Amino acid sequence: MSVKWEKTGKTSGELTFDISKDEIKLGLDQAFRRVKKNLRVPGFRKGHVSRVIFDQYYGEEALYDDALNLVLPNAYDAAVKEAGIAAVGQPSIEPVSIEKGKDWTLKATVAVEPEVELGEYKGIEVPKQNTRVYAKDIDAELEKRREQNAELVLKKDKAEKGDTVTIDYKGTIDGKEFDGGSAENYSLELGSDTFIPGFEDQLVGHEAGDDVDVVVTFPENYGAKDLAGKEAHFATKIHEVKSKQLPELDDEFAKDVDDSVETLDELKEKIKKELKEQKESEAADNIQEAAIEGAVANAKIDEIPDAMIQDDVTTQLNQYLGNMQRQGIDPQTFYKLTNTNEQQLRSQFAVNAAERIKTNLVLEAIVKKEDLKATKEEIDEEIKNLASDYNMDEKTVRNTLSDDMLTHDITVRKAMDLVTDNAKQVAKAKLEEKESEKADK
Repeated sequence: MSVKWEKTGKTSGELTFDISKDEIKLGLDQAFRRVKKNLRVPGFRKGHVSRVIFDQYYGEEALYDDALNLVLPNAYDAAVKEAGIAAVGQPSIEPVSIEKGKDWTLKATVAVEPEVELGEYKGIEVPKQNTRVYAKDIDAELEKRREQNAELVLKKDKAEKGDTVTIDYKGTIDGKEFDGGSAENYSLELGSDTFIPGFEDQLVGHEAGDDVDVVVTFPENYGAKDLAGKEAHFATKIHEVKSKQLPELDDEFAKDVDDSVETLDELKEKIKKELKEQKESEAADNIQEAAIEGAVANAKIDEIPDAMIQDDVTTQLNQYLGNMQRQGIDPQTFYKLTNTNEQQLRSQFAVNAAERIKTNLVLEAIVKKEDLKATKEEIDEEIKNLASDYNMDEKTVRNTLSDDMLTHDITVRKAMDLVTDNAKQVAKAKLEEKESEKADK
């Protein structure tokens, strides 16, 4: 195969390549078999015309477009591989020379990945992480569990924030009821901000048996457009007022909330261990994020082609909607529930597309520079993990993903680990001082 690559810009160029006459012959034969089924030629039954008669009647050239469409994808991929370029998006292809009995020559206008010049990616300074668990952290977690296990007890006093009231309410706008504006025996925690702003505040200070005329204005950005910005009156009847009664913080409480412990001290130790693990996990994530951001910031990358942006957005969209479908929500249902559409979702994913692409390009460059590899055992383990994550059998995963795709993901993670493991934790004050010195220069 004759291949010529000529750059016309930093991320674009022209790829000229040949398709051999042998490949073309195979394409012509396949194209003929496809059209033959429905072909009608005087003197022949439908679908029983020979190739010789077809060529005499229509000419071989009548098959050229179909034949080219059949052989072009593989020929283009082979040309890209031979040229050693990282093509992105869909190329614009035009024929240069298409002659009977000869090789065909085509020219493709191609967008390519931008070149990456790596900067420092080892020893990146990141903010020092504090994974110490303080007594106040344990106390806060205990208080949260007390809140979760609180009982609601009837009270005769006036309602306060934090109390739960049982109410009937009927909403009207200009004297007319509206959909969703009424309910009976509704349980509402005051201060939870569950209702329209101002509704809950107007029930504070009232007691069981009171009738309250609650007047509120729907926010301008309210989901139901027919209600947005309008004043509503809610005729509200308070049936009950209940306050939270928190359980005593003792051994019995500890056993009630966690059957693996016998005492409050044991519960505190368990909480301390859980919080420690949580903080260490968050710290590891923060270090990795900061280290990779530093490596990307230190690299020089040419402008990202729009084709790469669109490819990334499409990938993000498909993954997101795929996750929704695995939860039983098809795309149209999702758009209806969220009052959005595909274009809005694409716009959201486009916001950070360039940064995602830059990060991936830098990590791929590190993979290449460090000559990171994926072993057969690692690929097998990756297939096993993916099968478990997506509830699929391993054979299906193997048939769906190529070794190149699996190797890419594994080696990119290795690059992430390399950058993270070599990062240096530095006090935040020192980092801020260095950033200030850079800004002054």
